[in-house]
Amino acid sequence: MSIIKVAAQGKTLVCQQGSNLRQVLLEHEVELYNGKAKIINCRGIGTCGTCAVIVEGEVSEPNWKDKARRSLPPHSPTANRRLACQTRVLGDVRVTKCDGFWGQGNQTVWTPEL
Repeated sequence: MSIIKVAAQGKTLVCQQGSNLRQVLLEHEVELYNGKAKIINCRGIGTCGTCAVIVEGEVSEPNWKDKARRSLPPHSPTANRRLACQTRVLGDVRVTKCDGFWGQGNQTVWTPEL
């Protein structure tokens, strides 16, 4: 497996190809959740949608859990978001987090550089 770089919240993280994006971010102390979502989230099973992020780079195709949850409000299936818990990192990626309890907002909370 290849070594992959993940840029998030001003950090450059290293992981193995195929790693779960949520686990990589949390292991490197990236603030993945907004507000109380840090406490109230599904712990990675893909049902709550609070780990939604914008991902640029090579990642796995959205699975049925990712598609299903992002098709329900407050998410939108047309928004450029992915559930970190359902995303596998396949190549170098850049991650951005937006506001809103579910990360569904339009204001940036952090970028790869912040």
